[in-house]
Formats: sequence, structure tokens, C-alpha cells
Amino acid sequence: MSDNKHKNYEALNLIGYGLAKFNNDFVIEFGAKSKSEFYEIFVLNGIADTASTVKNRQDLFDPFFDNGRKGWWQKGDAYIHRKVFIDSLFGNLNAADYASVVKLYLLKENHLTDFDVQRISPIIKSKFKQLKTTGEEAEIYFMNNYKKIPDFSDAGIEDARNYGDGYDFQIQKFDSFLLAEIKGVRAKKGAFRLTENEYFKAKEYKSDYGIVVVSNLDDLPKMTVIFDPVHKLELTERSIETKQLNFHSQALEW
Repeated sequence: MSDNKHKNYEALNLIGYGLAKFNNDFVIEFGAKSKSEFYEIFVLNGIADTASTVKNRQDLFDPFFDNGRKGWWQKGDAYIHRKVFIDSLFGNLNAADYASVVKLYLLKENHLTDFDVQRISPIIKSKFKQLKTTGEEAEIYFMNNYKKIPDFSDAGIEDARNYGDGYDFQIQKFDSFLLAEIKGVRAKKGAFRLTENEYFKAKEYKSDYGIVVVSNLDDLPKMTVIFDPVHKLELTERSIETKQLNFHSQALEW
């Protein structure tokens, strides 16, 4: 993670994306009549130190949109993973709905009370929860960059996340198959855990099963693959008891 990462990094990313994609339509949703007035809203609320802080975040996202502005094109694709992740959750929203997402984030994370989010739909609220989910972000990054991994460079990919069978993706390389389980780590250093299902799947497939750790998610992500993790890593078994409530109806005539 970068040592000079802004304390409101995520909020500024959401704001920069909105400015780059929707321009003045996004500004209007915050009751501002100009961009300078819009910038001042976030300075006054302690989200940004200066107006330039907000503008600079738009500059990072500008190269990824056909908006007539080049922004910080010199940085190349260094920031594209942030744009792709936000796209995956909110790319189909209009300016008003996306602005509601940003307001909701500011209310939840920065404890602000000046924004009205009554119009936001339940499904957008559900998607909003994924913003803080490291695993989801890591999986999306992997899907868009897996061919950068030498072992996967000339392979096809199939999403297996919905099957809950101990791996996230099947990688087909010619006539062979590899299984990939994705783990996300926000910084450059950190631990991850394997579920019982993942552990026994890794034990079954051995060198055909790889843990892909997407680390440094908060800055410039890095992918590291560990094949045959059961034998390559020191894993400590821990038992976690969970309680699940179920609510049953009475027997009814159907």
C-alpha cells in the first residue's frame, strides 16, 4: 500500500469516477451550481484537504472515459482496476442513481448527515455492500487480468463461484484443467484463510489447484499464485462455530 494514500481514498475514487463519467450531471446531484462549488462541499466536510484533491482524482479516471479530457494519461492503466471494479457494481447506473451510491457511502463511512438517499433502491444498497468486500474486488481483478499470469496466459476461464465447490474459477489449458481460488489482501502483507471445502479440494487436486492472492488492492494490485497450497503453505486449523437461524411456515394447502 502506498504510504501517502489519502485517508478517504475510497470516497475520492467514487467521486472521481462520477466526475469523469457524468461531468456536470454528477455535480448537479449534490446541489452544486459549478465544479468549484462541488469541490468545496467535500473540503468543508473533511473528505478532501483542498479542491485540487478532488480534481486530481477526476484526472485519474478521465483517461478511461470518452469525455474529451485526457486527465493523467501518463499513468497509463495504473488505475484501471479501480474503474473496472466500480463499473462491475454500478456501471449501468445513471448520474442520479450513482450519486445516491456516493452519498450513501459518505453517510456510512464518513458519518455525514447532509445527504438524502431516500430514493436509492434496495438492489443498489445490496451492491453497495460489495464495495467493502475484499474477495469480490480480488475476483474481478483476476477475471480481467488472469492472462498476465504465465501459467494462465494461453488458457480459457470458466466462472465456478456460484457452485460453492471449493474453487472460484476453472482454467482450461489445452486438454488440462486447473482450479483457481482467489484471495484478496488489501496491503502488501496479510494472511488469508481456506474454508474446509477449499482445503479438501486443494488436497484432492494438488498441483492442479492454485491459490491466487491478489495483494495490494488499495494501491497497485499484484497477483501471486501458489499451486498445491496444502503442501506448500503452513496452514493452522481453527474451528469456528456459527449459529444460523431459520424461520419455517406452517403447513399450507397449495
